[in-house]
Amino acid sequence: MTQDRRMALLIDADNVSPSYIKVIMDETTARGIVTYKRIYGDWTRNEMQGWKSVLLEYSLTPMQQYSYTTGKNSTDSALIIDAMDILYTGKVEGFCLVSSDSDFTKLAARLREAGMLVIGMGEKKTPRPFVTACNEFKFIDKIEKTARTSEPEPAPEKKDIPKEQNSQTDLSAIRGTIMQQLANFSDEDGWMMASRIGDVLTQRYPDFDVRNYGYKKLTAFLASFNEFELRTAESNGTPGSVHTIYIRVRPGNRRKH
Repeated sequence: MTQDRRMALLIDADNVSPSYIKVIMDETTARGIVTYKRIYGDWTRNEMQGWKSVLLEYSLTPMQQYSYTTGKNSTDSALIIDAMDILYTGKVEGFCLVSSDSDFTKLAARLREAGMLVIGMGEKKTPRPFVTACNEFKFIDKIEKTARTSEPEPAPEKKDIPKEQNSQTDLSAIRGTIMQQLANFSDEDGWMMASRIGDVLTQRYPDFDVRNYGYKKLTAFLASFNEFELRTAESNGTPGSVHTIYIRVRPGNRRKH
């Protein structure tokens, strides 16, 4: 069903670099069939040259929007109007909004109210309100960086960064959620399926994606926390069967938390 979902991809060319086009298309097509592929900007400007070179390759439809007034972003208004027009056609089940601009926060919330799946994409500088207004949010600069590395990067240390400059959910919040889930829903030995933890984190934090933290697999991400241990079990106990990963709090850490 996910692969049959019809998606509208709307890109704010004023706020996103063309260097991320492959990540954008990979993430969008993984969620369904992209029936609308529109990109908005003032195509008379020299700064749009980079986007012009990829329009044909990715079948993007350029939507011209002149900058009528200095300091005002008319591109945002054009994208929002088109999104609502597409919504009322009833021809899509989801939207992918690509921008690092908080002006699309209200649009994302409105589309979700209409029952649409809303996937946001932008750089790590994207304001938190837009991130949380979406069902899912992808930090395309971090995903692109992770895809280029052959080995996962170590989990970044928490730094005292003002909240408005760091919209990504920090590791302490994720750690706390995992602890809570294990305390409430693990079996009598403290074990819980790692995939269930992944589902909970995705539902709880729209921006949760292990690639945002330098990892390519959920298992490697969970293993980076010293408080937890993982084990692999075969589903029916026979060689060659499907393997299931379980997670629990390390025995030595239980009393501490």
